[in-house]
Parts: sequence; structure tokens; C-alpha cells
Amino acid sequence: MSGEPAPINAEANVAAPAAPPPVPRWKVPLYIGASVMFFLTQGLGLNLAFANLTQIQGSIAATTTESVWLSAAYMAPNVSLAIALVKIRLQYGVRNFAEVSILGFVVASLLNLFVSDLHSAIVVRFLSGIAAAPLSTLGFLYMLEAFEPAKKLTIGVSLAMMNTLLAAPITRLVSPSLLDYGEWRGLYTLEMALALLVMPIIYLLPLTPPPRVKVIVFGDIISYLLVAVGFGCLAIVLSVGRLYWWLEVPWLGVLLAVSIATLTLAAVIELRRPTPLIDVRWLLSSEILHLTGILLVFRMIAGEQTSVIMTFYQNAVGLLYDQLAMLYWIILAFSIIGGLICTVLMSYGLSWQIQFVALVMMAAGSFMDAQVTTLTRPEQMYLSQALVAAGAALFLPPSMSAGFKAAFARGAPYLVTFFVVFTFTQSIGGLIGSAFYGTLITIREKFHSAVLTEHVLLTHPVVAQRVSQLSASYGKVIGDSALLKGEGLALLGVQVTREANTLAYSDAFFVAGVIAVVSLAALSLHVFYRFIKARLADDRPQTAASNP
Repeated sequence: MSGEPAPINAEANVAAPAAPPPVPRWKVPLYIGASVMFFLTQGLGLNLAFANLTQIQGSIAATTTESVWLSAAYMAPNVSLAIALVKIRLQYGVRNFAEVSILGFVVASLLNLFVSDLHSAIVVRFLSGIAAAPLSTLGFLYMLEAFEPAKKLTIGVSLAMMNTLLAAPITRLVSPSLLDYGEWRGLYTLEMALALLVMPIIYLLPLTPPPRVKVIVFGDIISYLLVAVGFGCLAIVLSVGRLYWWLEVPWLGVLLAVSIATLTLAAVIELRRPTPLIDVRWLLSSEILHLTGILLVFRMIAGEQTSVIMTFYQNAVGLLYDQLAMLYWIILAFSIIGGLICTVLMSYGLSWQIQFVALVMMAAGSFMDAQVTTLTRPEQMYLSQALVAAGAALFLPPSMSAGFKAAFARGAPYLVTFFVVFTFTQSIGGLIGSAFYGTLITIREKFHSAVLTEHVLLTHPVVAQRVSQLSASYGKVIGDSALLKGEGLALLGVQVTREANTLAYSDAFFVAGVIAVVSLAALSLHVFYRFIKARLADDRPQTAASNP
């Protein structure tokens, strides 16, 4: 979930027949800077609690399992709001949309400073999830505003997607100082400060207003509420299911059933409406299913960095954020480098070539990480994580650009359907990736622990020697030989658990690499199929001309 991209919207005037006047050159850096600020404000709000659950749970009197509800409360409303925001902005205007959005976020940020326990924290995080959803929309709009129409879906989209990757590493870099400053309140003092900094941007650097259109009808409200409930329940299940365990508590099954029922009902309603909020038929077309598959694959591979690597050093190795600072600087730097390179390549019309290189880089990085041991330190992962970070920045923009072009080709109403795809694959997809890797690590840790324990026999001379070495440090304070041996066995058990954890993380890295390789093979086959299809199409006119 951490570092995962938030829901976004596209500027309506991209598809308008009459393009607005170009932005003066001196304002271009201002719009790009404003976009970065909006993305950072939204991204830090999302990641600050998620990345520091272990450190802040004491200050709100919560257990590890209870504290994960903070992430669930944030994501439950956040994952579906992009669907509603498209039409809200078109009907009520971008200026009103921006003003209300930023004021709501400032209020939500202020409420974080008054959190005193778990229940108040969950309520405030739920409100923050609602208030933060429009910020990524505004970040995207400001980035598109900086460029002429011909470059909006290439340079603009590429830079916007790069910005979605920056908040996760920055969160880990600033968290130690903020936690020292005031734990929970220290974290969210920064969020409130950023909210106050971006608020004047709405008034000092306005966006070009598209024409207002009355597009919201009563049926849209019913459909959206059903989708919101369905996505919200699914987000909760994916956020907390791994900790409560999937088959252990009945209410997880109830939430999942509610999610399936409401989404199915929404689809049935939309199929019968003459002007649906979501075009289900287009959603199930081969073109959109292919795009959905690509975006889901990206989230699964990117989860190697956003979910696995961060928890590996915290849980298996026991390092803190300040000990990982250089690794996060490298991830941040190569995310920016990859995004800028993608911007240049997309300007030349390259698409699948960029994704091919990105998959190769992410596969190589994942397989390098699969060699981890308990002695692996951040220095050994600088190259692999740089490859994964740059690959992630390269992979997403071409797919997003293709999705926007497909939606714009059919008309503005199809933007809502496209954002259903994007929301599901990025927000829900990020949660799926986190839940998948977390579950995989838990299962493989139990497996490796059982295998290792089978070989820990006191009759084996090496094991007996190791127990003796470990218990020797207690020899001066424990005189009983049986208790002393028990301490040695306990210390050996800790080492076995640590090794099993490390092997489980190695398996997770390996699976990410396998997914990248399979995706690379699928991309190669798809490109080859399109090439053969194009050649056959070119040969038909020539055959017809030679045989009148």
C-alpha cells in the first residue's frame, strides 16, 4: 500500500475541441512545482501513518493488529472517490472544486493534531482519506496545465506519474526527525504545514476553467454509492485480512460478500441505464481488459519495493529508517531519473519499447534481491533497488497515456470508466500486492521454519556445539545446567526464526522477478502478434491488386 499511486483525474479541456491559450513560458515551472507540491502533500498524508505504524502505535494505545485499521480507514473512502470527482469537477467547475478540496484537506490535517487514542485516530484517518483524494487530481491538473495539448498525454502524463512515486521514499527520509519531534503529532504537523503551503496556490495560480456541463443525475449517485461500498469493503478486507488471517474471522467473509454483491448490483444497474456512470460493456472489452492486466502486473511487481523491501529491513534485519537513509535517497533519485528518461522517450512516440526495458530492469533487480541473507545490508541493495525504482518510473506512463487516449477517443463520459480501471488497478491493486506478498511471506516463513527445525537435533554434534556457544554468555549468572541449556535452545530458536524469515523474503523477491519475466514474455508475444497482424493487413491490398 505504501508508495502505492493515488487515484487521479484528467483535465477535461484535453478532450475539448477548442484548446485554451498556451501557458506563458515563465509560468510553466510554477505549474510543475505546484503539481509536485500537491502530489507530495497527498502522498505524505497517505504514507506517514502506514510507514510508521510500529513507532506510533504506543502513542495511541493500539496493538499491531489494531493499528492497521488506520490504513484501512484511510483507504476505504479514498479508493473510489476518483470516480465521483470526474463529474463533480465537470459540473461545478475546477475553481470551486479546488477551493472546497483544499479547505477540506486543511481541516482534516488540523484534526490529526487532536488525536488522543485509536478510535479518534481511525475517525480522523477516515476523514483524511476523503479529503486527500482530490489532491492527486489537482496535482495531475496542474501538471497538464503546464504543457500544450500535444504534450499533455506524453510529457505531462509521464511527469505526473513520476510524482506519484516520490512520496514513499521521502516519507522514510523525514520520519525519524518527525517522530523525535512529537510522534503522531510530529508526523501530522508536517502534513498540516504542507496543506497550508499549497492552499494559496489555488488562488495565486488558477487553472484554466473548462466549460461547465450538467452531467450528474440521480442514477449516478446510486451507482457511485454502490461502487463506493464495494470498493471500501474490499479495501478493508485487503488491508487487515493478513493480520486477522483470511479464514479465521467470519466478518472478513461478510465484508467480501458485501463487496461482491454491491459491485455486481452496480454493474447490473449500469448495464440497463441509457447514460451510465460506468460503461460496463467497454470495461469488459478486450482493449480495457488488456490495459487492466498491464496495470495490475505493474502493481504486483512494484510491490517488491513498496511492500517487501521496506518490511524486510524492519522485521527481518531490525534496521531503522535512519540506517536506511542512503537506500531511500537512491530510490528517490532513480525514480526521478527514470521518470525524466521516460518523458524524453515518450516524446519520440515509444511505448512498448519503454515497457520492455522497464520489465527487464525490474526483473533483474528482483532476482538480485532474491539472494538476500541475514547479513545483507542496504549497501548490497543499492544497485538492485535503483533498477526497480527506475523501472517502475518507466513502466506506468505509457500505459496511462494509452488509457487516456482510448477514453478521449470515445468522449469525456468514458473518463469515468477509465478511472474505475485506474482506481481498481492502482489503489486496490496496491492493496492486493501488499496482501499477496504479506501472505506469501507468512506462509513461506512457516514452511522454512518447519524445515529448519527438523534439522535442529541435540544429538547432532554441530547443533550441540552451537547451543553450548550460545548459552556460554549466561554461564556466569545461571548455575543450573538444564536452565543454561534451555537458554541456549531459546537463542538458537531465535536464530532459526530469523533465518526462516529471511528465506521467506527471498522467496517474495523471487516471485516478483518471476512475475516480471512472465510479463516480459507476454509483452513480447503481444508485440509479435501485432507485428504479424500489421504485415498481413499490408499484404492483403497488394494481393487484391495483383488478382483483380
